[in-house]
Amino acid sequence: MNRKSKNLLVSLLLITLGFSCQKDVEHSSNEGPTIIPMDSIVTPNEEANYLNFSSDYIFDQDKLPTFDLILSQENLDYLDDNPAREEYVEGSLMFENEMISQVGIRYKGSIGAFVNCVSGNNWTNPSGHKKCTKLSMKVKINYQDKARKFYGLKKLQFHAMNLDPTQMRDRLGYWLFRKAGVPAPRSIHCRLNINGTYYGVFALVEQIDGRFSKYHFDEGDGNVYKEVWPIRSNGNANSNNIFISALETNEETADVSLMTEFAQDIHEANPDSLTNLVERWMIPEEIISYAVIDRLIKNDDGAFHWYCSGNSCNNHNYYWYEDAVNKRMHLIPWDLDNAFENISGQNPVTRIADDWGATRNSCNPFAFGGFSFPQRSAACDKLTKAWVQFDNLYDTKKQEFITSIFSAETIDRKLNEWSQQIYDATEEAYELYDDAISISKWEAEISRLKNDLEIMRNQ
Repeated sequence: MNRKSKNLLVSLLLITLGFSCQKDVEHSSNEGPTIIPMDSIVTPNEEANYLNFSSDYIFDQDKLPTFDLILSQENLDYLDDNPAREEYVEGSLMFENEMISQVGIRYKGSIGAFVNCVSGNNWTNPSGHKKCTKLSMKVKINYQDKARKFYGLKKLQFHAMNLDPTQMRDRLGYWLFRKAGVPAPRSIHCRLNINGTYYGVFALVEQIDGRFSKYHFDEGDGNVYKEVWPIRSNGNANSNNIFISALETNEETADVSLMTEFAQDIHEANPDSLTNLVERWMIPEEIISYAVIDRLIKNDDGAFHWYCSGNSCNNHNYYWYEDAVNKRMHLIPWDLDNAFENISGQNPVTRIADDWGATRNSCNPFAFGGFSFPQRSAACDKLTKAWVQFDNLYDTKKQEFITSIFSAETIDRKLNEWSQQIYDATEEAYELYDDAISISKWEAEISRLKNDLEIMRNQ
């Protein structure tokens, strides 16, 4: 950080922390977060880079950027008191000498993100104060001003990678999906400071929202849905209300008629018309490429893992984009922190029992894995069964990727490039924190990942 950056950061810290001469406020979980005083708000400069450059500047694969989050001590204590509360507090963001005040800041993550990182005893219902140095964070740029953007983005997501000893799963996984022609988030590594203290290397992952759809699709104004499958596990179409509740865009109009039509078509399709259904509603090469990459990286906590409770089964960690102009549905991968893990390891919760297209137990739920959690074969789902019928295309795409984007030469080069990029930052974090990964362990995990990928090339 240069002298100008340090001076700017110190100035804002003095404002937000209330100066060192003030007494510390003892935080109570009953107290709410504080609001930044009006005289502390930074007025945007119309010439600021973040107002004039696109998101490509942020997701530059050749840089390791540094982001600074600045919060009052009271607000930081409020977050640390119960990270799983996932409630925004007000703070500021500094990036490359430019300050943005009145942003929302909170911790984020699914159940797995908080395991062993909060003080509560029930890992299935995380609670309690923060224990780990790093936790994933979300910054809401438009917290106070709905129209405000940061390099064209409304949210920033910093993934802590606590479950990923390679520090590469997000970046490599999404890179592979995109190279295969699948719409997927952009991701880079970054350094994250909070109130002037370095917390470590994070993965900055693109938020899947309206900015995402406008960037990745020519007709980008359609609906984005989070974690809703067109049909239920019993084969019936989901209801309008279910689709509306899953909307991430266009909530005001909430027109889900196209998704409803898609769901009804799946429900009514007979076995002989399933391939026609896919050709009518999707781009076969795109969705089969999704399936190939998903299986090559063992994304076992994604759309093809059907977790069951009784006879009801559901999947998660995906989005849909609905192109209303061309009447096409696009499946988008999400949350890859458990990807790659089950190639040579055996996560007791996430591991999928079946190979692509296989079924067992007459499509009834069955216990599997170290914890014997019930799951159902993915190909028992009618839509997945339709994709499985493109077996020749699947085999063709798999061989194509193994000799190109998934080849040892290509992936090893990328992993070496990205490892060099974050080496010093990883070493610095290890010198500061007991729970940070050591260079020797990290390099061993990278080697293991390379070996695991070779296993997948030969399956």
